[in-house]
Amino acid sequence: MAVLKIAFWTCLVLVCYTYVGYGVLLWLLVSVKRLVKGKSKTMDLPADETLPEVTFMVCAFNEEDVVAMKMQNISEMDYPSDKLHVMWVTDGSTDHTNERLSQYEGVEVVFNPERRGKTAALNHGLSMVKSEITVMTDANTIVNREAIRAIVRVMQDPKVACVAGEKRVTARHEGQAAAEGEGLYWRYESALKRLDSELYSAMGAAGELNAIRTKLYEPMPENALLDDFVMSMRMVDQGYRIAYTPEAYAMEYGSADLHEESKRKRRIAAGGLQSVWWLRRMMNPLRNFTVAFQFVSHRVLRWTITPIALIALVPLNAALVLMNAGTLYAVIGLLQVLFYAAAFSGWLTEHFGRKQKVLYVAYYFIFMNINVFRGMAYLRTQRGSGAWEKAKRA
Repeated sequence: MAVLKIAFWTCLVLVCYTYVGYGVLLWLLVSVKRLVKGKSKTMDLPADETLPEVTFMVCAFNEEDVVAMKMQNISEMDYPSDKLHVMWVTDGSTDHTNERLSQYEGVEVVFNPERRGKTAALNHGLSMVKSEITVMTDANTIVNREAIRAIVRVMQDPKVACVAGEKRVTARHEGQAAAEGEGLYWRYESALKRLDSELYSAMGAAGELNAIRTKLYEPMPENALLDDFVMSMRMVDQGYRIAYTPEAYAMEYGSADLHEESKRKRRIAAGGLQSVWWLRRMMNPLRNFTVAFQFVSHRVLRWTITPIALIALVPLNAALVLMNAGTLYAVIGLLQVLFYAAAFSGWLTEHFGRKQKVLYVAYYFIFMNINVFRGMAYLRTQRGSGAWEKAKRA
């Protein structure tokens, strides 16, 4: 029984720490840092004549439907036009994306007729960028007008190699479960990124909107599934920081439904496992204790052992209850039953179009963790390829 108890409490602590405890501990550490050192000062933005040149790069595959929207968005950016270069990298596009882009003056199109995936497109495009800073964004996102200036302001700190913008997910209509669940997740994730950044460094940047010092980019293996994460974390490994700023944000519609959202979650989970292995030396606390602490707590646990611990809690708890281990185990067991019943009810109500928010949160939590296991299978099928099926947006 002692072994079962140790295993049970180990799993419970892992689950609680990964999904709640780290956020609380991070908030406490940042609060102490503010008391000791004060709040981080906002950097001054240079005058327009001394602003650095920026390349606004969009990697695209068959995005003819959004070219006009994206180009309109780019034209509205608040940045000197003579210092803003626009580049589209169209990886294997077979539709009319290139033709539509040819209608816009001053747009550089980097085209590869063979579809090799986004990482290959990044390698190709960034090898041709001449500007000091490269801002990268997805074709289907709308970036706020002040984003580039906000990014350049943050990059006045020479230790910042990458800037992570905020991702905002919106539903096209009320009650769209996949989009609302994704939006809730990203609000929590954004809060963690802000605290991570203030403590030392954000743990990764999302492809919806990020920026790098171009000269620091290192070409990545073309089978990378989370290119944005690997790219940014490599810079942290070099001794730089990823800064997070909500003043630069990208808005997009959430996945059309949970089937489409599952495609994203599987790929992210697979890419997470792949990235953890590739970046494993960053878990060594002797190299950089703070980075190792943040990387393991924020990323490694949720992509590796914590989902296993979550599942293991059920049989371990059941065994301890059957062995009359104590009232505490019976209470925790009851709480588990209620939680999974809520998740099932959340799935049921969503399935019939009658979503109830509290129940849906429980369901979406289980949904995310199930896709970690599906991501393991996905990783085996994607070896050698960085191309992936796009999830349909709402």
